[in-house]
Amino acid sequence: MPEGDTVWLTARKLHTALAGRTLTLSDLRVPRFATADLTGREVLDVTARGKHLLTRVEGGLTLHSHLRMDGAWRVYAAGERWRGGPDHQIRAVLGNSEHTAVGYRLPVLELLRSKDEDKAVGHLGPDLLGPDWDAGTAVRNLLADPARPLGEALLDQRNLAGIGNVYKSELAFMARVTPWLPIGELPSGVPERLVATAHRLLEVNKNRFDRRTTPAARGGDQRMGGQRPGEQHLFVYGREGRPCLRCGTALRKAGQDDRVTYWCPGCQSGPTP
Repeated sequence: MPEGDTVWLTARKLHTALAGRTLTLSDLRVPRFATADLTGREVLDVTARGKHLLTRVEGGLTLHSHLRMDGAWRVYAAGERWRGGPDHQIRAVLGNSEHTAVGYRLPVLELLRSKDEDKAVGHLGPDLLGPDWDAGTAVRNLLADPARPLGEALLDQRNLAGIGNVYKSELAFMARVTPWLPIGELPSGVPERLVATAHRLLEVNKNRFDRRTTPAARGGDQRMGGQRPGEQHLFVYGREGRPCLRCGTALRKAGQDDRVTYWCPGCQSGPTP
């Protein structure tokens, strides 16, 4: 599931493959931009902004894409067979003499003037993995609506950019509260620790696709170079019915704001569905 760390790593891979090279292949398979041709232009930069990807090309143009739930960019060597899905799922192709980047199932794909990027990403709060990261602003944004449930506030990219459904569930667990607790009811100091933990976790995970939040998983990765038998990478997400790693209670799953959320009824206090 693409979250801020996954998008950051995707941007880095795209930047490595495309930046500083002239496009010899350009195919945008969405009706509005189907006739746009970027061949002959140099790719200047590929940058992540929260969960958004900005591919800047020569001539003051930016290709803006968003992965949402199912989108993905795949990078292949020139001439390599594309394996990211059937052709009808391809929304964009950018290539040079060495690499081809293929965007699959992209729900958002638009070509903008680079000077107009704020129309796409200007609403975002501080980016957890960006140069604009400001923990104090993120905390103030979260607390601006104290009655709002914690899970909804964390997912609102206007508060802070980069948290998705996995980190929402994991952060609430680490704070020992349910995602339905009004954020204004968090104990003193907890909002600041939540924001600091979110930043730390995304930084730890930004260089790998196998996201990990548990100390055992992170320790295993450092000592063993991979997962140990029985090791858990996440505290609660995707573990419905399995025992809590902290108290042993069976974990639960429910919907929240059109998203699924996971929690432990034994050691997370606060309202539940």
